[in-house]
Amino acid sequence: MIFQKFLDPKNDYAFKKIFGTEKNQDVLIPFLNSVLDLPHPIHSVTFLSPNLNPDLASQKQSIVDVLCADEYGVQYIIEMQVARSEHFVKRAQFYAAKVYGKQLEEGENYEKLRPVIFLAITDFIMFPGQPSFKSNHVILDRETYKQELKDFSFTFLELPKFNKSIDQLETNTDKWAFFFKHASTTEPSEWERFAVDPIFAKAYNALNQSYWTSKELSAYEEMLKINRDNRAILTAARKEGLEEGLEEGRQQGRQQGRQQGRQEGIAEGKLKTQEEIVKRLLSLGLPHDTICKAAGILPEEFDPQRYTETT
Repeated sequence: MIFQKFLDPKNDYAFKKIFGTEKNQDVLIPFLNSVLDLPHPIHSVTFLSPNLNPDLASQKQSIVDVLCADEYGVQYIIEMQVARSEHFVKRAQFYAAKVYGKQLEEGENYEKLRPVIFLAITDFIMFPGQPSFKSNHVILDRETYKQELKDFSFTFLELPKFNKSIDQLETNTDKWAFFFKHASTTEPSEWERFAVDPIFAKAYNALNQSYWTSKELSAYEEMLKINRDNRAILTAARKEGLEEGLEEGRQQGRQQGRQQGRQEGIAEGKLKTQEEIVKRLLSLGLPHDTICKAAGILPEEFDPQRYTETT
């Protein structure tokens, strides 16, 4: 087995270690300045709580990977999304709306509202008809194409569409895409070329497992296992659901049967592993917001005592 010096930045735990900590602001800020088309560069950021406190009635998980604000009050949601999600675009808009609304206390004026920028790095294709790996989405007038509603924007980096070799990298956005896609398999010669830039050198060093504690490595491995388990469960659930749906479809309509069987299979698979995921992550001492996001639990409904009692 080939030893890999650098860990995978797509791992939730590693991603937050690089971009969600105070000590790595000097990595996060250049990353945002490189990838986002901002009217002015960011010079400083303040990290905010990633728990968006959704209403219980919404029944939607609402924890983001990184949430921060710059010196102008503009708020940034940064998400790493490895598992394919059919409704990720809607989730992105839901998160942005929640962050926007949270800015005001009761009785405050709307003029205090500042823009919200959503940035996601996905390990799956979101927009098949969009050839570029990077896409920017804003609100435009249908006739004039003017942007009068300026407080929301969404940027997506779709890693499967990025196929440049290290010799073809032209911009810092290219370099970041290469970093996310290939960091864990970086060759010594590639590392030497990135190491001349202190920002990328620090980002890579944050993934150097020799600098990680045994507890951090355990948390990293646990997140890897959870992602593998979830993918396997979803694949099996979809297969089982599809088979059940096809059988039901012969009697009640093929399309309706497929959809219902798929949904029931996926839902059952998720329920079977949720409790196991929570127990494992609690044993590692991970923050409750990280546990909720990994297990798909509403923060308001999370009761750690329930899981420790049944251990």
